[in-house]
Amino acid sequence: MRILLSGGGTAGHINPALAIAAKIKKENPDAVIAFVGTPNGMENKLVTREGYHIYHVDIRGFERSLSPKSIFKNMGTAVMAVTSPIKAGKIIKEFRPDAVIGTGGYVSWPVLKAAAKRGIPTLIHEQNAVVGMTTNMLSKLVDRVMISFEESRGLLECSPEKIVLVGNPTKPDIHKMSREEERKKLSLGDTPYLLSYGGSLGAKVINNNIFNVIESGRFKDRIKHTHGVGSYEWGVRHSEIEERGLDKVSGVDLAEYIYDMPSKMAAADLVISRAGAITLAELAILGKPAILIPSPNVTNNHQYKNAKVVSDAGGALLIEEKDLTSELLSDKIEELLFDKEKLAKMSQCMKSLAIVDSEDKIYAELTKLLESK
Repeated sequence: MRILLSGGGTAGHINPALAIAAKIKKENPDAVIAFVGTPNGMENKLVTREGYHIYHVDIRGFERSLSPKSIFKNMGTAVMAVTSPIKAGKIIKEFRPDAVIGTGGYVSWPVLKAAAKRGIPTLIHEQNAVVGMTTNMLSKLVDRVMISFEESRGLLECSPEKIVLVGNPTKPDIHKMSREEERKKLSLGDTPYLLSYGGSLGAKVINNNIFNVIESGRFKDRIKHTHGVGSYEWGVRHSEIEERGLDKVSGVDLAEYIYDMPSKMAAADLVISRAGAITLAELAILGKPAILIPSPNVTNNHQYKNAKVVSDAGGALLIEEKDLTSELLSDKIEELLFDKEKLAKMSQCMKSLAIVDSEDKIYAELTKLLESK
């Protein structure tokens, strides 16, 4: 089995592709897998770290601004939109895949378009509740459109028979985590444990409010709290953290990056985070109540729509970034973290959204498609 995977730009597109690759390798150890990304995308670091070969195609999105600089840049993007499928076709001819799977990002467009044109089985996976432009364009060309939220079904413009609900693939260790075992490792006892973070790079607004909550002393000696500041934010704000004494507050652990995130998430009583699709899938599998603060700086405001699905189901409290204050955040932490009955109800609601066998469903769609060709 030879499989070509394409997804890039953000970890939200790349990590699902890596999870799919791991599942294929588990079921078919002799499978040959390669990736297609952009020359400068995050995929180069993440994919090569897992030992896969990566090809490159030059492609990017159009800018919406009408400034002279954006217009000039969009002219170059238009050229890429024409030439990138040709480049992708050459990669396909060289690699000779049995199937091609896209997980989003602009790079999926030329790769799946070129594969579909050649009659190669194609599948596209959409992580978010709101369907991305790339997914919608490709939905009419590919053989399968795999969605993660039932709400996405009515947003697609392709034949309904193509669409299948599979959920979001996650890291395998998430499924093995036990709250009790992870709390023992962290020596938490019965102390309420709060986990918060704003993404791998960090989120300034979330950090501002979390820092103020910590500095207020409202929860000092009442809870344990781990906060992921983010690699970029850590670099620009580490001196501020030291000057304000935030790194010396009892029970608080400020980290540049949380490397054992599955363990910390499993141990937590309440999680404060953005609303990326993979994060929500992990929270659902673990049944973790959450305060979701979706990023407003994403395409189609998709994080808000992801968070709205979860909050409507009762698994999380949704606070838009424009409404966020440290006082509001403190009040909501107080309201939730010390109410075991409310947390238990939210946990059940969150679990009701989980699709725990996403990788199995995706692999089943791939094998059915290969058998039918």
